[in-house]
Amino acid sequence: MSRIREVLVESTDPAPLVAFWSQLLQSPVAGDDAVRLDDRMCLRFATTDVPKQVKNRLHLDLATTSADHQSDVVRTARALGAASVDVGQGDVPWVVMADPGGNEFCVLEPREEYRDIGPLAAVVFDARDPRAQARFWSELTGLPVSREHPEYASLRQESRFWVEFVRVDEPKAVRNRLHLVVDADAVPV
Repeated sequence: MSRIREVLVESTDPAPLVAFWSQLLQSPVAGDDAVRLDDRMCLRFATTDVPKQVKNRLHLDLATTSADHQSDVVRTARALGAASVDVGQGDVPWVVMADPGGNEFCVLEPREEYRDIGPLAAVVFDARDPRAQARFWSELTGLPVSREHPEYASLRQESRFWVEFVRVDEPKAVRNRLHLVVDADAVPV
């Protein structure tokens, strides 16, 4: 079982993001600051006074079941206030967007590995060394490394979103606005 408790998103104005993600994921709001992903995990929004400055090093990937479903999710995201963005992705089969707070996310083309896990396919980290990051997070979360390559690595959660690491050359420049929160007993002392 995963020790991940929540995905935390910092924002200067979290309330609109709670509404946006609840509607886009078709998931209920939990309290004033979270969207329930399932009975044990949520997408939580916290207030920060630091505005977004650069592309996030973590982002969410959304699963789709068909080309029509992908188009519907993109259309819904735009109607809720998202915009298409170019982060240098080139010609790819997924659509890169930003939520009303500027947080990047991808609406993926249908992929077999993300079937039947819900609308959130993956939390994706930019990493200088994907395999090392996957090993670190595997130890911390108890999730197995399910894919490993010099350019990417993945942790698999049963019936839940994947945790993925994709190689980038750029070093981290600012503090991450998105975080995985793990249970306190999972953190080594």
